[in-house]
Amino acid sequence: MARSVLLQLARDSIQEVIEASNTINKQNLINEHPLLDQKIATVVKIFLEEELRGTSELDASNALIDNIIIASKKAAFEDKNFTPLTTSEYLHCSIEITLDTPEGIISQKDDPILKA
Repeated sequence: MARSVLLQLARDSIQEVIEASNTINKQNLINEHPLLDQKIATVVKIFLEEELRGTSELDASNALIDNIIIASKKAAFEDKNFTPLTTSEYLHCSIEITLDTPEGIISQKDDPILKA
């Protein structure tokens, strides 16, 4: 099953930090998916073996693409309740994104890249 654009963006954001690279082309993504340019409140949660491993919540002051990128990196590496995510944990974690849209709450969760 293909990962949604939002969940893939979250994974790519975390992977950029792990690999110390810049791979996300925001303008191309916005051109392909105009919704990413809308201002939408965003929550990103990271789970390891169904246990919360990091979380970050951002209000609707930024574009969705920026909220997902920022919240993913904060949940993975800056949540004060957890140590920064390791590469191994990244490969075994699942990510949940919750959006607070005018139409209501939308939530998506993916499977780990590698299953235990």
